[in-house]
Amino acid sequence: MRCVIMQPTYLPWAGYFNLIASSDTFVFLDDVQYKKTSWQNRNRVLVKGKPQWLTVPAVRSGLNDLIMTIGLDDHQRWREKHCRLITQEFSKHPYGQEFSFVTEIIADASTNRLADLNIRIIVALAERLGLAKTFTRSSALDIGGSRSERLLAICRHFSCDEYLSPLGSRDYLMDDGAFQHSCIRLQFQNYIPGEYPQKNVQKFVGFLSVLDVIANIGWEAASHYVKTGNYIADKTTFDTTNLKG
Repeated sequence: MRCVIMQPTYLPWAGYFNLIASSDTFVFLDDVQYKKTSWQNRNRVLVKGKPQWLTVPAVRSGLNDLIMTIGLDDHQRWREKHCRLITQEFSKHPYGQEFSFVTEIIADASTNRLADLNIRIIVALAERLGLAKTFTRSSALDIGGSRSERLLAICRHFSCDEYLSPLGSRDYLMDDGAFQHSCIRLQFQNYIPGEYPQKNVQKFVGFLSVLDVIANIGWEAASHYVKTGNYIADKTTFDTTNLKG
């Protein structure tokens, strides 16, 4: 049994869904400190062939606020802006007309917490990518501890014998040494995303929101891509004759 524990981020990239695909139990780490400069409230999409940030304006009361307490600033018309950009930009792509469920979630003002918004979008996308998993929030587990010790305790809670981590966490996990002294194997993600047909670009742009992958190659091919990092042409009926159109 493999456990993955990740903070909920906004419109994540393909590698985030690779972690979901690689897990048996996926835990949203929503009760740790919010960091303004992280991916928790932003991601990148292509606008006229160039990367552009989509940023959710967050509301917090202090520097130590937890992710699950962060509100959304609806005094700014960000919902309308994001929905319009997603609809207009991706509607020109082969599969970009299929994001109405994403814009409906973004437009729903009753979802007024950042973690709730991110988790709703991630779970909805994962379902359509065929990634049926058990999703849990760490805030619902009542498990304490600091850094690696807490991750280890969450793995034990679900009787998992392996913890899969993104490579960016390697240094602190190795420094802490908690997993080295446990019976739970520590593994690191090895996801190398390749290129896929991408509309309106002269040179491929990687590490965008997974929406770009889906809009260009479709759900079936995108599902294969997030699992393997490879684009296979026969997974989709994408017409490559109009890539620069």
